[in-house]
Amino acid sequence: MSKRFHHDGEQALSAGRTPISACAVALSVGMTLLLMGCSPATEGSQELTFWTIGREGEAVAKLIPDFEREHPGIHVKLQQLPLSAAHQKLLTAVAGSSTPDLGQLGNTWIPELAALDALEPLQARVDHSSIVRQADYFPSIWATNLIGNSPDKGVLYGVPWYVDTRLLFYRNDLLRQAGFDHPPHDWVEWRRMLAALSSPQLGHYGILLPTNEFEPLLALALQQDEPLLRDGNRYGNFRSAGFKRALSFYVETFKLRQAPMITNVEAGNPWTEFGRGVYAFHLSGPWNIGEFRQRLPPTQQADWSTAPLPGPEGPGASNAGGSSLVIFRHSAHKDMAWQLIEYLSQPTVQQRFYGLLGDMPPRRSSWEGGALHDDPKARAVRDQLERVKPTPPIPEWERIVTNMQLVAAQAVAGQLTVDQAAAEIDRRVDQMLEKRRWILDRQEKTR
Repeated sequence: MSKRFHHDGEQALSAGRTPISACAVALSVGMTLLLMGCSPATEGSQELTFWTIGREGEAVAKLIPDFEREHPGIHVKLQQLPLSAAHQKLLTAVAGSSTPDLGQLGNTWIPELAALDALEPLQARVDHSSIVRQADYFPSIWATNLIGNSPDKGVLYGVPWYVDTRLLFYRNDLLRQAGFDHPPHDWVEWRRMLAALSSPQLGHYGILLPTNEFEPLLALALQQDEPLLRDGNRYGNFRSAGFKRALSFYVETFKLRQAPMITNVEAGNPWTEFGRGVYAFHLSGPWNIGEFRQRLPPTQQADWSTAPLPGPEGPGASNAGGSSLVIFRHSAHKDMAWQLIEYLSQPTVQQRFYGLLGDMPPRRSSWEGGALHDDPKARAVRDQLERVKPTPPIPEWERIVTNMQLVAAQAVAGQLTVDQAAAEIDRRVDQMLEKRRWILDRQEKTR
């Protein structure tokens, strides 16, 4: 997901949301929808309802008129859901059988809506499509839409619309001053650079890692060989050697005072602080390419660049995030909804979408032309997308990573050792997955 959705929204929602329950689903949501009918409905046209979340709706509204001209029998009714109420609105719509024809879903929300039987499987449509070509998509981004215990056996419920991941933003001028002529390739080199660039007594740190953001630790954990959950996603696997290795690197960064022990609220304006040299590295998402271009003065534009994340022994993995397009099971216009998904999936349309909003496309061919192809600061994103990993496709995942970060913050503060923190995360996760184990066990007994 993008900055508007994933970073600001998914984390905030996952930190404050409640588990699915009959009461939660039945709860009424007081909110106002921004209705953006892209053009007046023509006589005899059929109306297609499309829900988007956040600023993506503003950008896609500029693309819909061309779709309607190509499909004169279809009128798209576009509704932009406020981010703060989108999750509850979706659950309420599912409970009341009042879902739209199609919509935008963050990739970590797809397992939840699939578990509620709210989404239409799409593999058969993909198999017969001349536009949506699975082989053209970054594999791990595609895998986020496959719901099941393993990607090769999952059911496809969405088509990736735009991608998000984490990569390094770095001050190349500060690295040069410290004697480095390239960004870090692995953890050993990264640690050496962090040490050289950190002067906490002067208010300068190697990197900003807000202690209430789970994405940095998650990216480090995804670089390990061991999965984060085990036994068919029934139990936590945070006591594995790999996760403890990632957690140790993360905690050590604070103990060595190479990152300040602050939250993102306490960090203030990260763009200004990055420009002032308070932080030499900033681990963030591709939306910040546009933000740094807008917020830093022209005289500093040559002072910063981007790089893929370093891994333990070379270029490392990162998270496979973003948003996808889904068709809701109760839609009466599934064929028309698929036509809109095909239109928005065309490389030329995805390039226009990037130009309007800066959201990165999920197809390799969409990177071959237009502004992205010639943008040196976007190359690291393209490189990183070949080395991303999906998170476990289960409805409980957002709660899991939120608790992972809460416990990790205790380790950063010295309240828990790495071993104690890993055990505590597993304890919490196993408790969250108790109902999942019960359901899966019952299903196996009835086969």
